[in-house]
Amino acid sequence: MDNTENIPNLKKQLGDEVVVVMVPFQIQSHLDPFLQFACLISSYGLSVHYLSLPTYNHDTKARATMLNPSDLASIHFHDLQMTPTPLDPDIPSEVPKHFHFFWNVSMHLRESITSFLHDISSKSRRIIMIHDCLMCYNVQDISSFDNAESYIFNPVISAFGMYCDQIFPHVGLPIPLEQQLLQRLPSSEGWYCEEIMRIGSFQVQYIGKSSAGDIHNTSKVMEGSNTFIDLLGIGQDKKQWAIGPVLRPTKKEKNGFPCLDWLDKQPPKSVLYVSYDMLTSFSDEQIKELTMGLELSKQKFIWLLYDPDNTYIYLGADLKRKFEFPAGFEERLDGVGLLVRDWAPQTEILAHSSIGGFLSVCDWTSCVETITMGVPIIAWATHSDHPKNGFLLTEILKIGLIIREWDQKREEVVTASTIDNVVRKLMASEEGDEVRKRAKELGEAVRQSTEKGGASRMELDYFIAHITR
Repeated sequence: MDNTENIPNLKKQLGDEVVVVMVPFQIQSHLDPFLQFACLISSYGLSVHYLSLPTYNHDTKARATMLNPSDLASIHFHDLQMTPTPLDPDIPSEVPKHFHFFWNVSMHLRESITSFLHDISSKSRRIIMIHDCLMCYNVQDISSFDNAESYIFNPVISAFGMYCDQIFPHVGLPIPLEQQLLQRLPSSEGWYCEEIMRIGSFQVQYIGKSSAGDIHNTSKVMEGSNTFIDLLGIGQDKKQWAIGPVLRPTKKEKNGFPCLDWLDKQPPKSVLYVSYDMLTSFSDEQIKELTMGLELSKQKFIWLLYDPDNTYIYLGADLKRKFEFPAGFEERLDGVGLLVRDWAPQTEILAHSSIGGFLSVCDWTSCVETITMGVPIIAWATHSDHPKNGFLLTEILKIGLIIREWDQKREEVVTASTIDNVVRKLMASEEGDEVRKRAKELGEAVRQSTEKGGASRMELDYFIAHITR
């Protein structure tokens, strides 16, 4: 590895000789960690450009309330241009309709991205493009620039999930787990819908030889060992860096969110946070069971509500949904639960001292946040890599509980009594206290790994040294 103990002030040394270009997939769960990663790179004195559609640039900056204003000001935002294509309302898919819009958007940015590269390539000695794996088609022209090299940043998948679901089926090597864990490992079959598989397969063919390495939003500390991180490079002549966690910072001062004021009034570790990702759409029946289960548990909770089927998100519409709750439910919440109908900073919520658990579908972004903040999880996997992420947290790291067995069909409704039992087990039992203790210890270790001399910080140092060589 490169010796990076004394990385110089790169801004003085290189000026604009080395320019970093960030190209995220056009969806919130990818846009936000790309911006945070951009700020980390910029902190080394490098010039960083962030490319996205105008509305997304505006919204991403608006959500960056926890970033230091000077860090945000150091990023050069560039608006990509495209001709909007109509969304077919009759597309049959398990994925919420707005995902089709994101997919269409990410198929029509090639020309705008290439135009930007032509402009900046003449002004820089080297262009370092860091792009999402779901943007390979749009950035394929990077290979035509002699002074450019590209890297893939994977912000929303674990090394464990990537190996088990994407690499293991093709390399023919065993999954290095004890037999008892292997017997419980959830299958990938039935969890990835056809639409997501189609998107991934299409993009992979455009990775090409121009990709010089992969950067992962995970770490040895976060996944318990280097085992799966080391396996990611099998059969590839590419460098690998595990720099996680990359997530929004938190601030101690008030930030104008009513939900944080409500949490301030609750006892330590007494509140369950409930939220699920933008690609998860529960049926009305499941929402009803979840509502009754939370009420039966008699545990305090904060529930972030939004509608993943809102196809007009890209126009700046809010994420409110008219949930049909049991009669009198909202009136009975006073002092017990809080429903949040507007966007709120999840990292800040999980970092609050009153949060004692997180009921999550286990998208990797949420897993990164809950691991880092030391909060135990109730795993409710719904699609894609969720089962592998949930398995990692509950069965390997042992910092959570599962709401249903891994072989249970995801279409089956989870009953109110099941939700009640699992919530009370985590929030009000000795077993839950032990899980919470392990989560706290892991969170402390992960946060320390990002400090000077820590494993993740050193990985980031090595990456910066490599691209500025």
